[in-house]
Amino acid sequence: MLYALGFILLFAILCAVIIVQLKEAKKQRQRVMSLIGAEAPQDKIKKQKNAQNNIGKTLEAVADQQKASSKKGQKKSLTIATLIAQAGMTISVKTFWIRAGIFAAIFTFILKLIGASPFVLIMGGFIGFLGLPKLFLKIKAGKRQKKFLDDFADALEAIVRLLKAGMPVTEAIAMVSREYEGPVGEEMKQVYEAQKVGMSLPEAVLQAARRMPIPEMNMLATGITIQAQTGSSLSNALMNLSGLIRARYRLKRKVVALSSEATASASIIGALPILVGGALFLINPEYTGVLFTTPLGKMLVFGAISWMCVGILMMRQMINFKV
Repeated sequence: MLYALGFILLFAILCAVIIVQLKEAKKQRQRVMSLIGAEAPQDKIKKQKNAQNNIGKTLEAVADQQKASSKKGQKKSLTIATLIAQAGMTISVKTFWIRAGIFAAIFTFILKLIGASPFVLIMGGFIGFLGLPKLFLKIKAGKRQKKFLDDFADALEAIVRLLKAGMPVTEAIAMVSREYEGPVGEEMKQVYEAQKVGMSLPEAVLQAARRMPIPEMNMLATGITIQAQTGSSLSNALMNLSGLIRARYRLKRKVVALSSEATASASIIGALPILVGGALFLINPEYTGVLFTTPLGKMLVFGAISWMCVGILMMRQMINFKV
């Protein structure tokens, strides 16, 4: 009874701490977003009333088109084929599942060697087949998106220079795909190849935005779609978009620099119990061996690990600002 009351009290205290931390994180995000809004440039160009109405209708049409495509692909967004495309891999879905099965078999065999129970073996095989391979794809896709942003603004400026020199849009995209390596070159090459088979430029860029689901790519798709319907200057639109992307990139780096202290503190706090527990186990194994040999000790270790994971996730969310 006392153990149950203690766990309930501990749970209530931790919930209260988590709620307070979430409120503080929300306030920090509001401060960052207020700074973003203060620094955002305002459009002072005055247009005629008819032109404004046409652009407004075009924006609504583009928004409806993107909303329809997002609803259409909402169920497909979590498929393995989509994750493979976002990760930039060229393997088929069948090959992926074969590799996932091999990895799950090896992972289960390792758990068997260390003497895991049948329940742990089943859960390990399930995680090794479905969980870890998908996590690998998501991590790889995230790294690819970060690498894409590093060169995206430069690629847009290169396209602008080529357009001002009189080169067609298709040839400018083809030249950028040859000049740039990595995700930028790969996506530009796929846009160029889609145009070669008869697809329009807005549709090709929308497909690229699905493979690279980041706000900057959605901005490019929206800008090109509006330009195709209104006939405005594509070079000016891309130049403005390049400046906006650079400003967002600088702001992201600034946020990372400001949150580096909190990141270091979270790493130290998360690693400290593991280091102290390992040191105590090396110094006096009998003293800490009770935690691994008795039912109560195992329950306490499991609870401590669970709450440590919750705390690490909460600290990660507190320092993870969305820009």
